[in-house]
Amino acid sequence: MNKLFIFLILIFGLTTSANAEIKRIVSGNQNAKITIIAYESLTCSHCANFHKDVYPSLKKDFIDTGLVKIEFRHFPLDIAALNASKISLCKQDQSLEILEKLYSNQQAWIKGKGIEEVNNNLKEFLKKAGFDIDFEKCISNKEIEDYVLNDRIEGTKNFKVNSTPTIIINNEKFEKSLNYKNLKKTLEKLI
Repeated sequence: MNKLFIFLILIFGLTTSANAEIKRIVSGNQNAKITIIAYESLTCSHCANFHKDVYPSLKKDFIDTGLVKIEFRHFPLDIAALNASKISLCKQDQSLEILEKLYSNQQAWIKGKGIEEVNNNLKEFLKKAGFDIDFEKCISNKEIEDYVLNDRIEGTKNFKVNSTPTIIINNEKFEKSLNYKNLKKTLEKLI
């Protein structure tokens, strides 16, 4: 390590893991010709259906072939979705895997009479799924919270997002009914 970096660590208490840059959750070739942005809320059943019914074919036909990359951006519709979004970003090397597990098992953790019960269900689900996450530290991380909320603000400001899921393809809002057939037709025109 260089001396300046060591000095900053000593003076400000910086550590590489605590201050690592928060990265977008992305699947696909970074240099793909087509970029899809998916604004989603982890408590949204339509978003879970997108991950179950549309995303696997999209991944197989377009993402895994290097034609498309998809960025999952946060648009939490409630406090439970906000907390789950923060959880998805706490382990940067597992973010995509965590996101996919949360959607594919949404009914296992989303239920509860209040946020405390939902949080407990989420914490138990993560433990059973084998993710080693410091739950309390993660959901109280202000930097991650700001990142998630900024995704929502940018979505509203830049793309007029007002519901989830909202799909943006090469900076244009996808206005058709969200199913694989419609998405495929649109993508094929861009290739």
